[in-house]
Amino acid sequence: MNTRRTLVAAALSSLAFLGLAGNAMAQGEPLRVATDATFPPMEFVENGKRTGFDVELVEAVGKTLGRKIEWIDIDFKGLVPGLISKRFDMAVSGIYITDERKKVVDFTVPYYAGGLVVMVKDGNTAIKTPADINGKKVSVQVGTKSVSFTKEKYPQVQLLEVEKNQEMFNLVDIGRADAAVTGKPAAYQYVRTRGGLKVLPEQITTEEYGMAIRKDTPELTKAVNGAIDKLKADGTYDQIVKKWFSATAK
Repeated sequence: MNTRRTLVAAALSSLAFLGLAGNAMAQGEPLRVATDATFPPMEFVENGKRTGFDVELVEAVGKTLGRKIEWIDIDFKGLVPGLISKRFDMAVSGIYITDERKKVVDFTVPYYAGGLVVMVKDGNTAIKTPADINGKKVSVQVGTKSVSFTKEKYPQVQLLEVEKNQEMFNLVDIGRADAAVTGKPAAYQYVRTRGGLKVLPEQITTEEYGMAIRKDTPELTKAVNGAIDKLKADGTYDQIVKKWFSATAK
C-alpha cells in the first residue's frame, strides 16, 4: 500500500511539474501581433525600424507579461479577418473600438482617445467646417471607419478610396482630392512633419482605440488589460504618451 501511495504521489508530482512547465512555456511564447505600420505616429517604419506609439506600448505590454513580441505586417483591411482566422494573437494598429467590430473580436480597455478629422490643403478657404466636404472629392483609407462614416454623414461626397494612409494625404497635396478624412493622431503627425496641409479644428467624431484580441482567448484579454493597468500605475504609459503626443493639439 505504501508503495502504491508512493507511486501515485510521484505520478501526481510529475503531472504537476508538467503543468507548471506548460504554463511557463505558454508565458514565454512570443505574442504574435499584427499591424499596418503606415499610420504615424501610431505605427510606422523609420530608418528600416518599426516604431510609434502603438509599437512602444505593445512592447511594454510584452515586457510586463514576460513575452517577446513577434510583429506581423499586414494591410489594415486584413487585421480583423486575420485575427478571426487565428493568423496572430492580437491586432494593434490604431483600431477604433466599434460595436460592429465587437461582434467578431474582443477589445482591451481603451488605451487612447482619438477621432476622425478633416484635412485640407493649407490655404484652402472653400472648406472651413466638416460640413463643407459635401459634394467634394474626399480621400479615405479603405477598411477604416472613415469610409462608412463619411458616406453616411456626408452622402454627397465623392469618395476616393486608397490602400495606404500616405496615398490619402498625397491626393490632397497634389489637388486630386479636396480633403481627406482620417484619424486625429495621423493628421497632426503629418502636419508637424510634412506641412502643406492643415487640420480643421472641428472633429467629426471622438473615438477610442483598443487592442483587438480573438474571442477564444479571454485569458489573453484579461492579461493584457492587467499589463496596461500596471503600465499606467508605474508611469510608463504616461511617458510613452508624452513622447508621441506632446506636440499634438488636444
